[in-house]
Amino acid sequence: MTSPATAPAASAIPPVLAEVVRSGFVEGHHRGSLVVLAADGTVEHSIGSVDAAAPVFPRSANKPMQAAAVLRAGLELSGERLALTAASHSGEPFHLDLVRKMLTEYGLTEPDLQCPPDLPLDPVEAETYLAGGAVRERVTMNCSGKHTAMLAVCQERGWPLETYLDPAHPLQVLVREVIEEAAGEPVAATGTDGCGAPLMAISLTGLARAFRHFVLAAPGSAERRVADAMRAHPEYVAGTRRPDTWLMTEVPGVLSKMGAEAVQAVALPDGRALAFKVDDGAGRALGPVLARALELLGVDSPVVARIGAAPLLGGGREVGEVRATF
Repeated sequence: MTSPATAPAASAIPPVLAEVVRSGFVEGHHRGSLVVLAADGTVEHSIGSVDAAAPVFPRSANKPMQAAAVLRAGLELSGERLALTAASHSGEPFHLDLVRKMLTEYGLTEPDLQCPPDLPLDPVEAETYLAGGAVRERVTMNCSGKHTAMLAVCQERGWPLETYLDPAHPLQVLVREVIEEAAGEPVAATGTDGCGAPLMAISLTGLARAFRHFVLAAPGSAERRVADAMRAHPEYVAGTRRPDTWLMTEVPGVLSKMGAEAVQAVALPDGRALAFKVDDGAGRALGPVLARALELLGVDSPVVARIGAAPLLGGGREVGEVRATF
Protein backbone atom coordinates (compact mmCIF):
# COMPACT_ATOMS: atom_id res chain seq x y z
CA MET A 1 0.00 0.00 0.00
CA THR A 2 1.49 3.35 -0.98
CA SER A 3 0.53 6.84 0.07
CA PRO A 4 0.01 9.56 -2.57
CA ALA A 5 2.65 12.25 -2.90
CA THR A 6 1.81 15.90 -2.70
CA ALA A 7 2.46 17.00 -6.28
CA PRO A 8 3.48 20.50 -7.34
CA ALA A 9 0.80 22.58 -9.00
CA ALA A 10 0.07 21.43 -12.55
CA SER A 11 1.03 24.88 -13.89
CA ALA A 12 4.48 24.72 -12.26
CA ILE A 13 6.63 23.72 -15.23
CA PRO A 14 10.16 22.95 -14.01
CA PRO A 15 12.87 25.23 -15.40
CA VAL A 16 15.47 24.00 -17.88
CA LEU A 17 18.60 22.61 -16.22
CA ALA A 18 20.31 21.29 -19.36
CA GLU A 19 20.02 21.56 -23.12
CA VAL A 20 20.89 19.12 -25.88
CA VAL A 21 22.97 20.75 -28.61
CA ARG A 22 23.65 18.89 -31.87
CA SER A 23 25.65 20.51 -34.66
CA GLY A 24 25.04 23.92 -33.09
CA PHE A 25 21.26 23.37 -32.95
CA VAL A 26 19.41 23.06 -29.65
CA GLU A 27 17.30 19.94 -30.19
CA GLY A 28 16.01 19.34 -26.68
CA HIS A 29 15.84 20.33 -23.03
CA HIS A 30 15.98 18.61 -19.65
CA ARG A 31 14.01 20.35 -16.90
CA GLY A 32 14.29 19.90 -13.18
CA SER A 33 14.97 21.43 -9.78
CA LEU A 34 18.14 22.00 -7.77
CA VAL A 35 19.15 23.34 -4.36
CA VAL A 36 22.54 24.38 -2.98
CA LEU A 37 23.06 24.83 0.77
CA ALA A 38 25.68 27.08 2.35
CA ALA A 39 27.94 25.73 5.09
CA ASP A 40 25.48 26.92 7.75
CA GLY A 41 22.65 24.94 6.13
CA THR A 42 20.77 27.88 4.64
CA VAL A 43 19.60 27.79 1.03
CA GLU A 44 22.19 29.65 -1.02
CA HIS A 45 20.85 28.88 -4.49
CA SER A 46 17.72 27.19 -5.78
CA ILE A 47 16.13 26.49 -9.14
CA GLY A 48 12.59 25.16 -9.48
CA SER A 49 10.63 23.57 -6.64
CA VAL A 50 12.86 22.41 -3.80
CA ASP A 51 10.79 22.68 -0.61
CA ALA A 52 8.43 20.31 1.19
CA ALA A 53 5.55 21.28 -1.10
CA ALA A 54 7.34 19.47 -3.95
CA PRO A 55 8.65 16.13 -2.62
CA VAL A 56 10.63 13.75 -4.81
CA PHE A 57 11.60 10.11 -4.58
CA PRO A 58 15.39 10.27 -3.97
CA ARG A 59 15.68 6.66 -5.15
CA SER A 60 19.15 5.33 -4.28
CA ALA A 61 20.23 8.68 -2.82
CA ASN A 62 18.31 7.40 0.23
CA LYS A 63 20.76 4.52 0.67
CA PRO A 64 23.05 6.23 3.19
CA MET A 65 20.01 6.68 5.46
CA GLN A 66 19.01 3.04 4.96
CA ALA A 67 22.56 1.97 5.84
CA ALA A 68 22.50 4.12 8.99
CA ALA A 69 19.24 2.43 10.02
CA VAL A 70 20.90 -0.97 9.67
CA LEU A 71 23.66 0.20 12.03
CA ARG A 72 21.17 1.65 14.50
CA ALA A 73 19.35 -1.68 14.48
CA GLY A 74 22.52 -3.30 15.75
CA LEU A 75 24.42 -4.79 12.81
CA GLU A 76 28.17 -4.31 13.17
CA LEU A 77 29.50 -3.27 9.79
CA SER A 78 32.48 -1.19 8.73
CA GLY A 79 34.82 -0.59 5.83
CA GLU A 80 33.96 -2.06 2.45
CA ARG A 81 30.96 -3.93 3.86
CA LEU A 82 29.33 -0.75 5.13
CA ALA A 83 30.13 1.10 1.89
CA LEU A 84 28.51 -1.74 -0.06
CA THR A 85 25.41 -1.48 2.14
CA ALA A 86 24.98 2.10 0.89
CA ALA A 87 25.85 1.21 -2.70
CA SER A 88 24.37 1.13 -6.15
CA HIS A 89 27.25 -1.06 -7.20
CA SER A 90 28.33 -1.58 -10.80
CA GLY A 91 28.36 -5.36 -10.62
CA GLU A 92 32.12 -5.61 -10.96
CA PRO A 93 33.69 -8.87 -9.72
CA PHE A 94 34.87 -7.36 -6.43
CA HIS A 95 31.31 -6.15 -5.71
CA LEU A 96 29.76 -9.55 -6.37
CA ASP A 97 32.46 -11.37 -4.43
CA LEU A 98 31.80 -9.27 -1.32
CA VAL A 99 28.01 -9.65 -1.56
CA ARG A 100 28.39 -13.43 -1.73
CA LYS A 101 30.87 -13.39 1.14
CA MET A 102 28.47 -11.34 3.30
CA LEU A 103 25.60 -13.70 2.55
CA THR A 104 27.73 -16.63 3.70
CA GLU A 105 28.94 -14.81 6.80
CA TYR A 106 25.39 -14.26 8.01
CA GLY A 107 24.07 -17.70 7.07
CA LEU A 108 22.01 -16.36 4.18
CA THR A 109 21.62 -17.53 0.59
CA GLU A 110 20.90 -15.71 -2.65
CA PRO A 111 17.24 -16.83 -2.72
CA ASP A 112 16.76 -14.94 0.56
CA LEU A 113 17.32 -11.70 -1.35
CA GLN A 114 14.08 -10.11 -2.52
CA CYS A 115 15.66 -7.71 -4.99
CA PRO A 116 14.94 -8.80 -8.59
CA PRO A 117 17.47 -10.67 -10.75
CA ASP A 118 19.37 -8.23 -12.92
CA LEU A 119 22.47 -7.62 -15.01
CA PRO A 120 25.40 -5.52 -13.77
CA LEU A 121 24.55 -1.80 -13.72
CA ASP A 122 27.74 -0.84 -15.54
CA PRO A 123 27.32 -1.43 -19.32
CA VAL A 124 30.90 -2.66 -19.72
CA GLU A 125 30.43 -5.16 -16.92
CA ALA A 126 27.06 -6.24 -18.35
CA GLU A 127 28.66 -7.03 -21.72
CA THR A 128 31.45 -9.00 -20.09
CA TYR A 129 28.97 -10.81 -17.86
CA LEU A 130 26.76 -11.86 -20.77
CA ALA A 131 29.73 -12.80 -22.95
CA GLY A 132 30.76 -15.25 -20.23
CA GLY A 133 27.39 -17.00 -20.48
CA ALA A 134 26.04 -15.70 -17.16
CA VAL A 135 22.37 -14.89 -16.59
CA ARG A 136 20.52 -12.34 -14.46
CA GLU A 137 20.94 -12.99 -10.75
CA ARG A 138 19.72 -11.33 -7.58
CA VAL A 139 23.26 -10.87 -6.31
CA THR A 140 24.14 -8.97 -9.50
CA MET A 141 21.39 -6.39 -8.95
CA ASN A 142 22.98 -3.09 -7.91
CA CYS A 143 21.11 -2.99 -4.57
CA SER A 144 22.15 -6.48 -3.45
CA GLY A 145 24.58 -5.16 -0.84
CA LYS A 146 21.82 -3.17 0.84
CA HIS A 147 19.44 -6.12 0.77
CA THR A 148 22.10 -8.42 2.23
CA ALA A 149 22.70 -6.05 5.15
CA MET A 150 18.97 -5.65 5.74
CA LEU A 151 18.52 -9.41 5.89
CA ALA A 152 21.57 -9.77 8.13
CA VAL A 153 20.29 -7.35 10.76
CA CYS A 154 16.87 -9.00 10.68
CA GLN A 155 18.59 -12.34 11.23
CA GLU A 156 20.46 -10.97 14.24
CA ARG A 157 17.44 -9.20 15.75
CA GLY A 158 15.07 -12.09 15.21
CA TRP A 159 12.89 -9.99 12.91
CA PRO A 160 11.00 -11.72 10.08
CA LEU A 161 13.09 -12.25 6.97
CA GLU A 162 10.17 -12.90 4.65
CA THR A 163 8.66 -9.43 5.19
CA TYR A 164 11.82 -7.33 5.51
CA LEU A 165 10.62 -5.07 2.66
CA ASP A 166 7.21 -4.35 4.18
CA PRO A 167 6.96 -0.65 5.15
CA ALA A 168 5.53 -1.79 8.50
CA HIS A 169 8.50 -4.06 9.25
CA PRO A 170 10.54 -2.86 12.27
CA LEU A 171 13.59 -2.22 10.10
CA GLN A 172 11.67 -0.10 7.58
CA VAL A 173 10.00 1.86 10.38
CA LEU A 174 13.52 2.65 11.63
CA VAL A 175 14.61 3.66 8.11
CA ARG A 176 11.75 6.15 8.02
CA GLU A 177 12.80 7.58 11.39
CA VAL A 178 16.40 8.03 10.21
CA ILE A 179 15.30 9.73 6.98
CA GLU A 180 12.96 12.13 8.77
CA GLU A 181 15.59 12.97 11.38
CA ALA A 182 18.34 13.59 8.82
CA ALA A 183 16.12 15.52 6.40
CA GLY A 184 14.47 17.60 9.10
CA GLU A 185 11.00 16.98 7.67
CA PRO A 186 8.38 14.22 7.55
CA VAL A 187 8.33 11.66 4.78
CA ALA A 188 5.75 12.87 2.28
CA ALA A 189 4.94 9.57 0.59
CA THR A 190 6.00 5.93 0.55
CA GLY A 191 6.31 3.93 -2.64
CA THR A 192 8.31 0.95 -3.91
CA ASP A 193 11.81 1.36 -5.30
CA GLY A 194 13.12 -0.57 -8.29
CA CYS A 195 14.76 -3.09 -5.97
CA GLY A 196 11.49 -3.68 -4.09
CA ALA A 197 12.44 -1.77 -0.92
CA PRO A 198 10.18 0.93 0.52
CA LEU A 199 10.94 4.28 -1.09
CA MET A 200 10.35 7.41 0.96
CA ALA A 201 9.81 10.85 -0.55
CA ILE A 202 11.28 14.07 0.83
CA SER A 203 12.06 17.47 -0.64
CA LEU A 204 15.31 18.25 -2.44
CA THR A 205 16.17 20.64 0.39
CA GLY A 206 15.54 17.82 2.85
CA LEU A 207 17.79 15.50 0.83
CA ALA A 208 20.61 18.07 0.83
CA ARG A 209 20.10 18.57 4.58
CA ALA A 210 20.34 14.81 5.11
CA PHE A 211 23.71 14.58 3.36
CA ARG A 212 24.92 17.62 5.27
CA HIS A 213 23.81 15.91 8.49
CA PHE A 214 25.82 12.79 7.63
CA VAL A 215 29.13 14.60 7.07
CA LEU A 216 28.71 16.78 10.17
CA ALA A 217 27.49 14.02 12.51
CA ALA A 218 29.52 13.14 15.56
CA PRO A 219 32.34 10.62 15.00
CA GLY A 220 31.12 7.16 15.92
CA SER A 221 27.46 7.91 15.22
CA ALA A 222 25.69 5.69 12.70
CA GLU A 223 25.43 8.55 10.20
CA ARG A 224 29.10 9.48 10.43
CA ARG A 225 30.19 5.84 10.22
CA VAL A 226 28.25 5.48 6.95
CA ALA A 227 29.68 8.71 5.54
CA ASP A 228 33.21 7.73 6.53
CA ALA A 229 32.89 4.24 5.00
CA MET A 230 31.51 5.60 1.74
CA ARG A 231 34.29 8.18 1.48
CA ALA A 232 37.01 5.67 2.37
CA HIS A 233 35.77 3.03 -0.09
CA PRO A 234 34.01 4.89 -2.93
CA GLU A 235 34.66 2.12 -5.44
CA TYR A 236 32.27 -0.06 -3.42
CA VAL A 237 29.59 2.66 -3.40
CA ALA A 238 29.54 2.85 -7.20
CA GLY A 239 32.28 1.41 -9.40
CA THR A 240 35.50 2.18 -11.21
CA ARG A 241 33.76 3.98 -14.08
CA ARG A 242 31.22 6.00 -12.09
CA PRO A 243 31.06 9.72 -11.15
CA ASP A 244 30.31 9.08 -7.45
CA THR A 245 33.57 7.12 -7.20
CA TRP A 246 35.56 9.74 -9.10
CA LEU A 247 34.21 12.57 -6.97
CA MET A 248 34.76 10.89 -3.60
CA THR A 249 38.23 9.76 -4.67
CA GLU A 250 39.45 13.09 -5.98
CA VAL A 251 37.78 15.68 -3.72
CA PRO A 252 38.78 15.21 -0.06
CA GLY A 253 35.90 14.65 2.33
CA VAL A 254 33.06 14.80 -0.18
CA LEU A 255 30.04 12.50 0.16
CA SER A 256 28.21 11.73 -3.09
CA LYS A 257 25.36 9.44 -4.08
CA MET A 258 23.23 9.28 -7.19
CA GLY A 259 19.77 7.85 -7.53
CA ALA A 260 17.77 6.49 -10.44
CA GLU A 261 15.70 8.93 -12.49
CA ALA A 262 18.58 11.43 -12.41
CA VAL A 263 18.71 12.30 -8.72
CA GLN A 264 21.95 13.39 -7.08
CA ALA A 265 23.03 14.53 -3.62
CA VAL A 266 26.46 15.75 -2.51
CA ALA A 267 27.86 17.18 0.73
CA LEU A 268 31.25 18.69 1.50
CA PRO A 269 32.90 18.20 4.90
CA ASP A 270 32.22 21.80 5.95
CA GLY A 271 28.46 21.38 5.52
CA ARG A 272 27.95 22.77 2.02
CA ALA A 273 25.56 20.50 0.15
CA LEU A 274 23.44 20.12 -2.98
CA ALA A 275 20.62 18.00 -4.33
CA PHE A 276 18.82 17.95 -7.65
CA LYS A 277 16.48 15.94 -9.80
CA VAL A 278 16.17 16.05 -13.58
CA ASP A 279 12.43 15.89 -14.13
CA ASP A 280 12.40 13.43 -17.06
CA GLY A 281 14.92 11.13 -15.37
CA ALA A 282 17.44 11.43 -18.21
CA GLY A 283 20.77 10.08 -17.07
CA ARG A 284 22.62 11.89 -19.84
CA ALA A 285 21.81 15.21 -18.15
CA LEU A 286 23.05 14.14 -14.72
CA GLY A 287 26.77 14.72 -15.36
CA PRO A 288 26.50 18.23 -16.84
CA VAL A 289 24.04 19.35 -14.17
CA LEU A 290 26.17 17.86 -11.39
CA ALA A 291 29.33 19.51 -12.71
CA ARG A 292 27.68 22.95 -12.83
CA ALA A 293 26.14 22.43 -9.37
CA LEU A 294 29.58 21.53 -8.00
CA GLU A 295 30.89 24.80 -9.38
CA LEU A 296 28.11 26.64 -7.55
CA LEU A 297 29.12 24.71 -4.44
CA GLY A 298 32.67 26.00 -4.85
CA VAL A 299 34.35 22.72 -5.81
CA ASP A 300 37.52 23.43 -7.79
CA SER A 301 38.90 20.16 -9.13
CA PRO A 302 39.75 18.65 -12.54
CA VAL A 303 37.19 15.92 -11.80
CA VAL A 304 34.37 18.44 -12.32
CA ALA A 305 35.12 18.70 -16.05
CA ARG A 306 35.39 14.92 -16.29
CA ILE A 307 31.98 14.49 -14.67
CA GLY A 308 30.42 17.18 -16.84
CA ALA A 309 31.54 15.79 -20.20
CA ALA A 310 28.48 14.55 -22.11
CA PRO A 311 29.29 14.50 -25.83
CA LEU A 312 26.75 13.74 -28.56
CA LEU A 313 27.94 11.60 -31.45
CA GLY A 314 27.07 11.69 -35.12
CA GLY A 315 28.62 9.27 -37.55
CA GLY A 316 30.94 8.07 -34.82
CA ARG A 317 32.39 11.49 -34.03
CA GLU A 318 31.51 14.21 -31.55
CA VAL A 319 29.04 16.71 -33.00
CA GLY A 320 27.52 18.27 -29.90
CA GLU A 321 26.92 17.96 -26.19
CA VAL A 322 24.48 18.02 -23.33
CA ARG A 323 25.28 21.12 -21.29
CA ALA A 324 23.97 22.85 -18.18
CA THR A 325 22.04 26.07 -18.68
CA PHE A 326 22.33 27.71 -15.26
